[in-house]
Amino acid sequence: MRARKNATIPHCRSALSVFPKIIFLAAALFFSLCAPAAEENLAARVVLVANSEDPDSLRIARHYAEVRGVPVENIIALKLPLAESITWREFVVTLWEPLLDELMRAKWVDAIPMALTDPVGRRKLAVHGHRIGALVTCRGVPLKIENDPALYLGSPFTQRAEFRTNAGAVDSELSLLAHPNYPINAFVPNPLFQKENPDALDRLHIVKVSRLDGPSVEDALGLVDRAVAAERTGLLGRAYVDIGGIHVAGDRWLEALATQLDSLGWAPTVDRDPATMPATARFDAPVLYFGWYAGSLNGPFALPGFRFPPGAIAFHIHSYSASTLRSTTSGWTGPLVARGVTATVGNVFEPYLELTHRPNLFIRALARGATLVDAAYFSLPEFSWQAILIGDPLYRPFAVSLDAQLTAFATLPPRHASYAVLRRVNALVLSGHRDQALALARATQRNRPSLALGLALTRLLSEAGDNESAASALGFVALLKALPPDEWALAREAALQLERLARPVRALELWRRIFATDSLPRELRVAWLPEATRAANAAADLPLAIEWAKALAELAGPSPDKK
Repeated sequence: MRARKNATIPHCRSALSVFPKIIFLAAALFFSLCAPAAEENLAARVVLVANSEDPDSLRIARHYAEVRGVPVENIIALKLPLAESITWREFVVTLWEPLLDELMRAKWVDAIPMALTDPVGRRKLAVHGHRIGALVTCRGVPLKIENDPALYLGSPFTQRAEFRTNAGAVDSELSLLAHPNYPINAFVPNPLFQKENPDALDRLHIVKVSRLDGPSVEDALGLVDRAVAAERTGLLGRAYVDIGGIHVAGDRWLEALATQLDSLGWAPTVDRDPATMPATARFDAPVLYFGWYAGSLNGPFALPGFRFPPGAIAFHIHSYSASTLRSTTSGWTGPLVARGVTATVGNVFEPYLELTHRPNLFIRALARGATLVDAAYFSLPEFSWQAILIGDPLYRPFAVSLDAQLTAFATLPPRHASYAVLRRVNALVLSGHRDQALALARATQRNRPSLALGLALTRLLSEAGDNESAASALGFVALLKALPPDEWALAREAALQLERLARPVRALELWRRIFATDSLPRELRVAWLPEATRAANAAADLPLAIEWAKALAELAGPSPDKK
């Protein structure tokens, strides 16, 4: 089932209705006084939850604590089920109650326990506040809670059948640890939603939760290491927005996002075709990706060997995108993590479009310097529902400005350094400083050539009428030893550009390099062999043209798996 069903949000469970107002005011005052000091060291206020039955879970928690400087005593190890999906009883008995006990014992949560329990078996508490900056669930902590019809109590606020469920994400339920007496059916509105400066009363009730998880323990560990690496260099790569879904609201969010990215100097590639981006699309260095409307990972992401650049944020809106985090191919969240993404979101069950993270709000918060977890909670309308956040909660992807990147250009990773220059070149062109853009691109390409910058320089020179120099800007392509998967389509664009500039021999050199890649899939060979054959004919290389035409005829037959 697709996640893009329109759903009008009912006036659901109030997050604030069960506490006496006097307690609220006192707790809010306490929180306000403590907050400035707490902000000085965010890492000291991170609490990590691991499964003591899973050595890898403990390994992830310890690794995060070491890398981020979190005190080791902030790790809480609980004996939990090993399955991703659990029942409400398992959740309450093994996770909710023991975790609250530990949080109260260590004074992370200030609460007075009562003798009463709610219908789910949770102790009733009078909570005065908490000092948790972020709660991190580590791989091994269960992912989702199955619906239990026996626990459903009719509510006048959930007349629509789709909201008559208590299924949800474990992390979403844990967001309400400081408001433990909420009813579990349907959802609870998020008091932080769209509030850039929430007051102490709003912050009092919400514990911000992020997850370090993925198909393998190495994937989960990598989420931390990539975040820290990206904070040193800043984001390096390109931005992509894939619009064209079946509901207006989702497309409206993504259109707003594309405008935001443009204003931030990212010059995003925007695909408005009704289908998802094809495997043949240019998709080099996707450090920012936002899209929707496909059930499982496909397109360029599914190319063999595809990897995201460090720091990448990928956000695909879809139902059940995180129904499991153990698969490298099913859904979107797990597969994206397996391919090296640094931060992403997902939904464990059907969320309905209006109740998913808003991508435009997410980027708005990150761009102003918010941490990953703050941005996620700014952009999500509700809790006790289906959404999860994957990644280091303290990650600040926009911590390093473009100016700072260019100043430290010589120290940036060679594989993606040129994308910082490419952003500046694009900005100079847009502001009317084409000569400065050309000078910068030429100087960089001369000293540190790259395919992406070379293609941009070629186009600028060609537009200026200097085709000879334009062709020379891509003269280094014959020296390329190998092409990573995200540059296959980029190399194809460069070959087409060389042919257009009447340099078929150089184009042919690049086509040879592309087809010499053993892992290049059949789909791309079938799509590109006609273009390569045309270049061979233009270069008067008849034997190669015949060879490629024959290869195309063989590939265009029934695929091996259909015989």
